[in-house]
Amino acid sequence: MSRGGRDKDRDAPSERRCVVTGEVQPKRGLVRFVAGPDGVVVPDLAEKLPGRGIWVTASRAEIDKAVRKGLFARGLKAPVKAPEDLADQVEDGLARRVVELVSLSRKAGDAIAGFEKVKGALAAGRVKVLLQASDGSERGKGKLWTPEGGRWFGCLTASELGLSFGREHVIHGALAPGGLTDRIIKDAGRLTGLREHDGGSAAGKDLDAR
Repeated sequence: MSRGGRDKDRDAPSERRCVVTGEVQPKRGLVRFVAGPDGVVVPDLAEKLPGRGIWVTASRAEIDKAVRKGLFARGLKAPVKAPEDLADQVEDGLARRVVELVSLSRKAGDAIAGFEKVKGALAAGRVKVLLQASDGSERGKGKLWTPEGGRWFGCLTASELGLSFGREHVIHGALAPGGLTDRIIKDAGRLTGLREHDGGSAAGKDLDAR
């Protein structure tokens, strides 16, 4: 709460300006960065680290450009160092967050996996998000559909999605409305921006039967 008794989260602006493009956009499509104690730029994926922060569009190209052009030092107004692999750090961090959040959703009973279970839940209108592995076969994935008014994400590999469900591989997963689903949508959206260069699933990996 603020001194005036208002909720800080409610009062905080929901938009920020990307230091690379100069465009103002919703925070959900941006990544916050701060300077660590050693003067090295670090991603603040939870948006809770103290200190001055700057925002960059959740895109590998934009983050790499910010590193090359020294925009972090300019934006943070400090002689900070931005690692060349900063985009990789963001991608890895977002992937871990999505995997962990889906795992927590599964434990809460809000996430399911398996073609038949997901198909049944979709048909019953109990799904807000359809998750499908990036390296699953297109033929198998095409048999399911994005829930009406919901979202589809294919930013995790079968192994990553499997970690969320305690399995070796998972191709099809689904999230119910409520719970952690909105948080997963935010982080999965940002992860998609970092992995846009992957171009979708790999052909020939017929894993959809799992």
